[in-house]
Amino acid sequence: MKKSDRQRVFDKYGGRCAYCGCELQKGWHVDHLEPVRRNMRDGAFINPEADCFDNYMPACPSCNINKHSMSLEDFRNMIANFPISLSAYSTQYKIARRYGLVKETDKPVIFYFETL
Repeated sequence: MKKSDRQRVFDKYGGRCAYCGCELQKGWHVDHLEPVRRNMRDGAFINPEADCFDNYMPACPSCNINKHSMSLEDFRNMIANFPISLSAYSTQYKIARRYGLVKETDKPVIFYFETL
């Protein structure tokens, strides 16, 4: 990707991650909102129409790595279920919750770009 195109993606949401809204730092990623599938043999796109500017999203590394090749709704559901996983597997989380340091809510997961 050309540097000028990368800058356009960065500017798309004012230098913020399209998903969590954090300020992007050096090493930010360009994500595909609709996942781009690749042929495992030669790396060629299976759905090349998805590799376009309108589908590019600026993303912080943690959001992009966690989203991987998920659809937006699958990513949203995964995030919504984080408290369930943390409650089941993280002793530190359970203790923090007991001490009132963590409050779970039924708040829906809304991505930064959806608020603009």
